[in-house]
Amino acid sequence: MTIDSRDLLNSILNSLARIEYIRPDDIPNIDLYMDQVTTFMDKRLRSAARNPGDDKVLTKTMINNYAKNDLLPSPEKKKYSKEHMLLLIFIYYYKNILSIGDIQTLLAPITQKFFKSESGYGLEEIYNEVFGMEREEIEALKEQVKDKFERAEATFGDAPEEDREFLRKFSFICLLSFDVYVKKLLVEKLIDDLREQGDKKDKRSETKKNKNEEK
Repeated sequence: MTIDSRDLLNSILNSLARIEYIRPDDIPNIDLYMDQVTTFMDKRLRSAARNPGDDKVLTKTMINNYAKNDLLPSPEKKKYSKEHMLLLIFIYYYKNILSIGDIQTLLAPITQKFFKSESGYGLEEIYNEVFGMEREEIEALKEQVKDKFERAEATFGDAPEEDREFLRKFSFICLLSFDVYVKKLLVEKLIDDLREQGDKKDKRSETKKNKNEEK
């Protein structure tokens, strides 16, 4: 492994360690106007953007579109609650890998049952559980990245010397991309299963309603 390669690996591992995690306690307990929402999200998530100086984390247009597409409940009197903010964080991460339709399927049951829940178990508890678990995954992810990097560095030993660095980096990208591809397929399969279960539930409810109307 060359010095340049080691620097690249260390840079990648350091970037994993710097992934932002917004704790529920970080979110204001007061309702926020749109400008306050976008400012908060921009401040907390900008470091994870590909081009921090240019990329928009969340814009007013994005948030309005999420509400129009039933990904996010409408604000009350133009103000967004802490639960709105938690849903926006979920959407922010999902939108990079899932379609709008898939996010709808995934979040609809969460929103319907746990948004403004009166049962004592709500979105904050779900957020804490899921994101706490994901934080624990960082170290395991680092080890997986190291393994893929080392495997890529061992490839193309017989390639022209001037091409080896590029080809090994290409191998590394291919390994990471295949991992993302397979996991995306799994996520989509799980969401399709959720959608199918939801459709069956809707059909049962419709059948029951029709029978009650016939009585």
